[in-house]
Amino acid sequence: MHSFKELIVQFSQQFEPQQFPATPQRLYNAATHILEIGGKRIRPVLCLMGNELFDELHPDAFQVGNAVELFHNFTLIHDDIMDKAPLRRSQPTVHTIYGEPAAILAGDVMLISVYDRLNKVQSRYKQRVISVFNKAAIEVCEGQQLDMDFESMEPESVQYHDYVNMIGLKTSVLLAASLQLGAIIGGGSDGNQDHIYQFGKNIGIAFQIQDDVLDAFGDPEKFGKQQGGDILVNKKTFLLLKALELCNPAQRTELKRLLASSPDDKVARVLQLFRDCKADVWAEKEKERFQQQAFQSLDSIAVLSARKKPLMELADYLLDRQQ
Repeated sequence: MHSFKELIVQFSQQFEPQQFPATPQRLYNAATHILEIGGKRIRPVLCLMGNELFDELHPDAFQVGNAVELFHNFTLIHDDIMDKAPLRRSQPTVHTIYGEPAAILAGDVMLISVYDRLNKVQSRYKQRVISVFNKAAIEVCEGQQLDMDFESMEPESVQYHDYVNMIGLKTSVLLAASLQLGAIIGGGSDGNQDHIYQFGKNIGIAFQIQDDVLDAFGDPEKFGKQQGGDILVNKKTFLLLKALELCNPAQRTELKRLLASSPDDKVARVLQLFRDCKADVWAEKEKERFQQQAFQSLDSIAVLSARKKPLMELADYLLDRQQ
């Protein structure tokens, strides 16, 4: 068994950012740019961990991991265009350097490359692998659309369970599917595949709650982002939606007034309201609730407990992080 950090090294050694031909230069330079600026590579490594939970690492797990990483970066290119984002991982986004047409085409070519890699896995599980991947890919698109729909809605109009569903689709299903794809290659049973999928999905939701908390209350030096960035742009987060629910009428009126304006001390005042209505305490408990659901699914997987240790360590690392 390998740790998450050991598997990152193994994956990175075989995943070359230079995945594409030299010409047309503008197209393939755009595709290469998003890969060269790196990332945590969490999703492809989850493929490897899902495989190794049940059997020795197989080359097909790396093949599928490459496909998942290409797909994830394809979504980032297109998301950045939709969000008009100037930076990604502290670097200029693809469309700001190469223009939107080239960025769209670069994303398209990356998506096509995904299926080139998936088609190279062994025929005995190829159909199952592609089916699980396709389901996740469609759901990621659905989640992105729901997220954009929510942007145009008043915060009080967004129901908490609908927001959790959106996060599950946009963020969690690819984490969950990555684990399941590895489990397919490792020979995991259908029941075990479902358990590891649920583990990944619930960890993904807990991870997003933690991300929202860090954006609001984290140390900018450690988190690497401006404190309260979500607050400044009125982004709908777990904290905001729950605060609107927990606040008393006077607090709710003040919170809505702050959302409709941009005073210099907006972040500090919204954070105080979050604390006053104990949205921060609730968020910690909600994160723990999803984490416990994840661990229950992991416990249900019929393999030796020692084989589950790397996944438990990864979950603790992701959910106890300060950055």
